[in-house]
Amino acid sequence: MTGVEQATSSTDNTGSLPQERLRDEVIGAIKCVYDPEIPVDVYELGLIYKLDIDEQGHVSIDMTLTAPACPVADTLPAMVKQAVERVAGVASCAIELVW
Repeated sequence: MTGVEQATSSTDNTGSLPQERLRDEVIGAIKCVYDPEIPVDVYELGLIYKLDIDEQGHVSIDMTLTAPACPVADTLPAMVKQAVERVAGVASCAIELVW
C-alpha cells in the first residue's frame, strides 16, 4: 500500500527478518477488520496511513475513518487495536486517529 511507511527491519543470526515478518502479520490482522458499511477491510480501504513497529514490538498506527461522522468512529480504531494486539510478538498497540 502506498500510504503506509515500512517499519525498520533488523536481521537476526539466521538471516531472517523478524521485523518484516511481524509487520506482515500485523497487516494481516488489520486486514481482518472491516468497515461495517463497506465490504472492504480497513487496510485495503487506505485508512491506515502509518504503521511503525519498534524493536520491542510496540506498534504505532496512524489511521483515519471513511468520514468524520462515521457511525463506527468510536469502535473501529478499538477493533484495529485489538486485532493487532492479538498478534504474537506485539507488546502493545497505539492508535492515533488522524484526518
